[in-house]
Amino acid sequence: MKLDILAFGAHPDDVELGCGGTIAKEVSLGKKVGIIDLTRGELGTRGTAETRDMEAANAAEILGVAVRENLNMRDGFFVNDEEHQLAVIRMIRKYQPNIVLCNAIDDRHIDHGKGSKLVSDACFLSGLMKIETDYDGKKQQVWRPMVVYHYMQWKNLEPDFVVDISGFNEKRVEAILAYSSQFYNPNSTEPETLIATKNFLESLNYRPQDYGRLIGKDYAEGFNVERYLGVNSLGDLI
Repeated sequence: MKLDILAFGAHPDDVELGCGGTIAKEVSLGKKVGIIDLTRGELGTRGTAETRDMEAANAAEILGVAVRENLNMRDGFFVNDEEHQLAVIRMIRKYQPNIVLCNAIDDRHIDHGKGSKLVSDACFLSGLMKIETDYDGKKQQVWRPMVVYHYMQWKNLEPDFVVDISGFNEKRVEAILAYSSQFYNPNSTEPETLIATKNFLESLNYRPQDYGRLIGKDYAEGFNVERYLGVNSLGDLI
């Protein structure tokens, strides 16, 4: 299955938090979108890997993505080396996306920056003919995505561009809250974490509202790029 967009996250819920509205919008426009989680988030304070597997499947259904896979890398301890790069390359060559979305370039959680660089490096290496990979016993064709975009996470990085997600923020929040083990619940008996506070729950709306304000829209999501953006004409800008 060839995808238009392939979104990577170091942990289940990274993609939903960072670019869930953008994915929901692109799916509504007929684009084929997939999600690849690098780890199962097994080191998370709340919930279990099995819980997050189920939550990730529910979130994927809400967003309407075509496929979701997990590479089962070690949460907290995966590295950007040949073994892990090849695992990501196999996914890129399997789905041949034009656009790759991945973790924030710099963030509070060490896996986010690591995941960002790992995926970015793999996107480049995936286009090299002398790197040979196979999947299900068949040799894969080389493939390099056209662009790699990094979504925003904990830190307030300065975005290079924002995507208008007005009309899709509600579905984005619904997908995020599919991870019920991870977020604020006044009746929960599990330890409180930074993302399980009422303050963080409220931030699910006020950050995209602020990005939307900057472009005269209701909601938006921000992204960083690795190379200059190009447009066909000035009229392409909003």
